[in-house]
Amino acid sequence: MVSSGPMYINGKYHLFYQYNPGSVIPGNKTWAHSVSTGLINWLRVEPALDRTEPYDAKGCWSGSVTILADGRPAILYTGADGVKNQAQCIAFPSNDSDPYLREWTKLDSNPVIRPDGPGLNQSQFRDPTTGWTGPDGEWRIAVGAELNGYSAALLYKSQDFVHWSRVDHPLYSSNSSSMWECPDFFWALPGNSSGLDLSAEVPNGAKHVLKVSLDSCDKYMIGVYDLEHDRFVPDTVVDDRRLWQRIDYGNYYASKSFFDAKKGRRIIWGWANESDSSSDDVAKGWAGIQAIPRRIWLDSYGKQLMQWPVEEVESLRRNGISHQGIELKKGDLFQIQGTDTLQANVEIEFEPRTLDKAGPFDPSWLLDTENHCREADATAPGGLGPFGLVVLASENLEEHTAVHFRVYKSQHKHMILMCSDLRRSSLRPGLYMPAYGGFFEFDLEKERKISLRTLIDRSAVESFGGSGRVCIMARVYPVALVNDRGGSYVCI
Repeated sequence: MVSSGPMYINGKYHLFYQYNPGSVIPGNKTWAHSVSTGLINWLRVEPALDRTEPYDAKGCWSGSVTILADGRPAILYTGADGVKNQAQCIAFPSNDSDPYLREWTKLDSNPVIRPDGPGLNQSQFRDPTTGWTGPDGEWRIAVGAELNGYSAALLYKSQDFVHWSRVDHPLYSSNSSSMWECPDFFWALPGNSSGLDLSAEVPNGAKHVLKVSLDSCDKYMIGVYDLEHDRFVPDTVVDDRRLWQRIDYGNYYASKSFFDAKKGRRIIWGWANESDSSSDDVAKGWAGIQAIPRRIWLDSYGKQLMQWPVEEVESLRRNGISHQGIELKKGDLFQIQGTDTLQANVEIEFEPRTLDKAGPFDPSWLLDTENHCREADATAPGGLGPFGLVVLASENLEEHTAVHFRVYKSQHKHMILMCSDLRRSSLRPGLYMPAYGGFFEFDLEKERKISLRTLIDRSAVESFGGSGRVCIMARVYPVALVNDRGGSYVCI
């Protein structure tokens, strides 16, 4: 279910994604294809790409879609041959007049980009980005690769999007790892929630974002694109990749963004895999889901990406309830009644009465936030917190998922720890039940309130803290809720 090429064209949203038509077990990758007019309800159409050629005999792997200057979309994807050497290939719509773009034709000249050149690992060369044009009018893309044993986003140029040449230096590289998957490259204006089209001129003041997938999560850097030298230059170079900023601190990988011309926004999509067993997947008949599509933008300081569920999600709301001015003391639980426990959109604002109890922040916690969430869990007393939400809870709370905050005092502002603790989410054995967590800096003296929004859809618990500063996607499988609807609670 890895999202490969989301796009908006001719009044419709298209989502292409990795799919094995014969099994729920990963392998035999094809490009499945679904179409929507509003991001919520989707029509599945014929697969766009299948394994039909020697160069993609072992799979049509991830890639992107670029809308060319004439308005025609082009799929750029990674083909894996019989020994899983990788190369980049192109396909165009077979019938441009078909509003659903159901059939695609591969170029006779595929592959158009091969892993040629010294230092390239032929089996670690994949996931081309959406294309953009430089001041010379030529197209550019980046491809994730292992170069001389290190990770790189290799840069390629083309005049016609078909014939490509490798630039003599990467867009960016790092010796902190050996391979980057699913790179994404885009720009944004600080403090402006509108998106920017990669085919348009880069406006003054824009910052550039390079996102890469590694360590089972998506990480990103913010910087500038040096047009003269065709290089991405991060604002800050962080050698320890454990400290790189993340798109999501939970079960979220291989994300892909696109510019939505309909509403002038950038939307990002990510994949959440299953946390139970392969035999469970076989029993279900499916494996892997897409997280809710999110609007993504840059904060007003140009330091951090912000994310929020697309507004179309609100069309699903029914039977809303509201509570205001609830005062809770340490250890209190307030049950949210009148909601569908298995499918809910819960929004809360917490306003601490005093900040005096906030303990000192230790920067070493940033190296392993999951470990800190385990140590400072929802049952651990002391300091300011924990406070938050308990969802998918059995009647006796033997099973529950806790999404909560703790507040710490840093040198200038407050550091907020947000955790999504799955360790008591199910009594079933053999599940992966971590305690996810991430920190965000917050001017609590000024803003006073800490927001939490959690979307619950059966096994999916997707949370947004601090107005979208930290996002955590989780998958849970409680036993009790198969027969018992359970409950949700606000806790202090």
